[in-house]
Amino acid sequence: MWWVGSWRPAVAIAAALLVLSSLPVAFAAGPMGAAHAATVAAPATTVPAAGSSVIGHRSGDDPLITNTVKLELDALGVLHAEETLRFEGEAPEVFVRALTETMLYDTEHDRRFEINGVRVTDTEGRTLDAEVDHRAGAVVVEIPTRGQDEVVLTYRVGGTASEVSRGVQMEWRAIGAYSHTVEVTDVTVMAPMPPEALSCLAGEPRSAMYCTASDMGPESSVAHFLQADMEPDDRLDIVVNYPPGTAEGEPILTRRWSLASAFQVTPATASVFGVLLVVLIGGLTVLIRIRGRDERALRREAVEGDHAPVATGEHGRLRFAPPDDVHPGQIGTLIDERVDIADLTATVLDLAVRGYIRLEELPHEHFTSVDWRLVRLDGPAEETLLPSEWLLLDALFGDRPTVRLSRLGAPGFSTDFPARVDRVREELYRDMVRLKWFVRSPSRVRGLWSTAGMAVTALGVILTILLAVFTTAAFTGLAVVIAGAAITAGAQYMPAKTKLGSSVYAHTMGFRDYLLSPRAETAPPGQRVELYSRYLPYAVIFDDVDRWSDLLASAALTDLTPEELTGDGLHWYTGPREWRIQDFSDSISAFVVSLTGIITNTRRLRVLNQFQRSERR
Repeated sequence: MWWVGSWRPAVAIAAALLVLSSLPVAFAAGPMGAAHAATVAAPATTVPAAGSSVIGHRSGDDPLITNTVKLELDALGVLHAEETLRFEGEAPEVFVRALTETMLYDTEHDRRFEINGVRVTDTEGRTLDAEVDHRAGAVVVEIPTRGQDEVVLTYRVGGTASEVSRGVQMEWRAIGAYSHTVEVTDVTVMAPMPPEALSCLAGEPRSAMYCTASDMGPESSVAHFLQADMEPDDRLDIVVNYPPGTAEGEPILTRRWSLASAFQVTPATASVFGVLLVVLIGGLTVLIRIRGRDERALRREAVEGDHAPVATGEHGRLRFAPPDDVHPGQIGTLIDERVDIADLTATVLDLAVRGYIRLEELPHEHFTSVDWRLVRLDGPAEETLLPSEWLLLDALFGDRPTVRLSRLGAPGFSTDFPARVDRVREELYRDMVRLKWFVRSPSRVRGLWSTAGMAVTALGVILTILLAVFTTAAFTGLAVVIAGAAITAGAQYMPAKTKLGSSVYAHTMGFRDYLLSPRAETAPPGQRVELYSRYLPYAVIFDDVDRWSDLLASAALTDLTPEELTGDGLHWYTGPREWRIQDFSDSISAFVVSLTGIITNTRRLRVLNQFQRSERR
């Protein structure tokens, strides 16, 4: 027969027809996201009459609370609400009702409802003194209900209506929260036109369960919802679809904060970045143009310094004559626009070579490190010291005629030794301005630009935080932070030499090239010790100490007599009994390293002294 073996396809077809026939009902009762576009026909009436068996059980001590909610949507999209709360039994002292102001809309936005006109009256129309507060995205109404059988809560809500593809949709959280269990919540929604579809969700905030019942009234003219046994944390969401033209309105959306949204790249923020980039490139171009004087002067004038720094003196004897009469500390400051440790060390060595200090290497005591005694001398009568050199002598000796190098770094030697060294630094910076090599002190210029950069960075951080909290343009504030960091990092390049400073700098670079070349080793015999001694402090600046100390020792062995080499070695450097001129290179390198370390620790010494003074107070 034809039906033999056909029961399996028949069952499958019947099941498919059953599923397809149930889709409209499932669509109407689906989650809120599906309810946004619901246009299906309303389900059959399911709301029971008041007092039916839908009301749950309660204990005899608790009041029976019901809430009848009448909502009316006008043509402008404003929802007018009237809630009648009834208490059977002794009413609580205060009944709290939460009206939702903010709901999740999608992954990026929240939907906001404008609630106003909140008023509470008793059965005789007298206004009750209810407290209204805004908390956590809700309007919280605390109603004094002691001794009341019935109270009426009225309010208006804007932002519930929105246009959808087939008409107008009204969406509202009819019940946000109660303070007590409510046995029956009965909601009726009226509008200028009858509803076409409706949906509701009830229960805990994250539940997707349909409310107890819903229908369109006896004549399909109203939307009717019922929810039984609502616990304090339960909510009731309703959605009603109406024909086109029923009401005006659009949802009030606010973007939900997140890092991605706060730092959103938009045409506006991208434009700010572009403007900032142009400003930075323009500033860099100007900076290169100002500092380009150094490069132009080097190409044109460096050759003027690339020769032996000597002049012919009396009896045809050569004398040292550095280009532009620049001293080692000045050269070091001019080259890198800052007073480094090497600049101060080279100045000490230069004072020794010129006859203002004698360096006496002390005998090595057991396993202790090498030490030196510094002896202050009057120096040549025909020379005049620079202010920075006077200050450096004062920092080293004070009122003492001699001082041991190791004592300079001791905390108890001189409490103001670090401050004296800082005064030497400041005087070298003043030399740069006095000699018209810089318009302003390089240290001050760097300090001003560093401060400006840190201020811009701090402003950018504050601006970024504010923009991230209140807008989606935090990316713009981040650009300000980057600009501030760039200014801070670029502060070291901001000091600019004058035309004269660039010229002297070029001569100095030529002098450096000469000292680093083999041509500098061709001084005439008999004068090499004097000239090479004068070269040695500049070799400290140019990081060529080992080579020039070896050259100086070799010249001393050749040019000096045995009597001159015995014990004393050089007029400005002497060694212990076992010391020989062949040891000079190692000795002077050790001296430079030791003095550099002592000056480096002066700032730590200053902090320690300040701490000790604060403790004594």
